Amino acid sequence: MSIIKFFISKVFLKQIILAVVAIVVLSFIALKWLNMSTNHGDFETVPNLTGKSINLAEVELKDNNLVMQIQDSANYNPDYPKFSVIDQDPRPGAKVKENRKIYLTLNPSGYRQILVPNLEDKTFRLAKSTLEALEFKIGTLTYVDNIGKDIVLGLKHKGSPINPGDKLPKTAVIDLVLGNGKRP
Repeated sequence: MSIIKFFISKVFLKQIILAVVAIVVLSFIALKWLNMSTNHGDFETVPNLTGKSINLAEVELKDNNLVMQIQDSANYNPDYPKFSVIDQDPRPGAKVKENRKIYLTLNPSGYRQILVPNLEDKTFRLAKSTLEALEFKIGTLTYVDNIGKDIVLGLKHKGSPINPGDKLPKTAVIDLVLGNGKRP
């Protein structure tokens, strides 16, 4: 029997038809099963949790059949209460499946602590740019008799002297003691 006669024989054509029918039936059954098991067309709307406390956010997510996942944050925002939600993913109003994880970024309890750099005997200009780069704020400038004009002689925070290596909150106000360029 030649290969051409085999391809046009009734046995081969029956097998091809049976295979096509089996593929169509199995595909139909698989699509129906996927439609039922994935809840196709059933969505939950993500609520707006920004500014809400962690407990209130958890209750609201449970009411919407969603799961809370907390992400660590070092970005303190003074406009929001401590330990409240400052960001979320997916965004509010998004349509998601039930039991989807909603990633929440919380507002920490305060600014992180930053090491105070060694600025003694540096110029005011250098000290100012260094402190501002570390997000400290420059407070009052006090001038004392010293031959070096605008040379940093000391640093203070809330009236107390601070040393290089001390830790202060990120937006702390640092007062500078500078030389006025006159001989003592």
